[in-house]
Amino acid sequence: MSTSQRPASRTIAVAAPEQPRSETPIAVTSATFADGARIDSEQAFTGCGGKNVSPQLSWSGYPAETKSFAITIFDPDAPTGSGYWHWVVGDIPVRVTSLDAGAGRDASPGGGKTGINDFGMNAYSGPCPPAGHGPHRYFVTVYALDVPTLPGLGEKTTGATLVFLMRGHVLATGWMMGRFALP
Repeated sequence: MSTSQRPASRTIAVAAPEQPRSETPIAVTSATFADGARIDSEQAFTGCGGKNVSPQLSWSGYPAETKSFAITIFDPDAPTGSGYWHWVVGDIPVRVTSLDAGAGRDASPGGGKTGINDFGMNAYSGPCPPAGHGPHRYFVTVYALDVPTLPGLGEKTTGATLVFLMRGHVLATGWMMGRFALP
């Protein structure tokens, strides 16, 4: 098909990850920003003028049989066609139900394991939408898992691979969303 024959706009569907076993969501909160609110420039990536400080996070209301947690931060508005992973963490021990602001600088926040984000880093990388692209949404998702460790999880695990590794192990999920745009 030549360029002149292509439709002006195309829609591509992306499948959602496997549904959790519990319909009751995990409560996810942050002292850094409120659900649906603007994320401060302190959390923004250094390349966008920020300090790249991961937000404080807390979670509760997970099933009693939970053995570990995973956390992701994902931007579905990135102009990639597949979104953008900003933080990929798994194997967080069940005794850990919060992370301090700045915990994303550590390769093992809360005792977990950090995979690789779309910046190519094994750490938190904050919001950094392209200039003039408008506000992006950043979804912080916490997953309660039925295993203490995910076989295959390591420093080269991407966000998509983490979601694949969690398949069949997700007891419950919860999320909150923040917004960020360059001035």
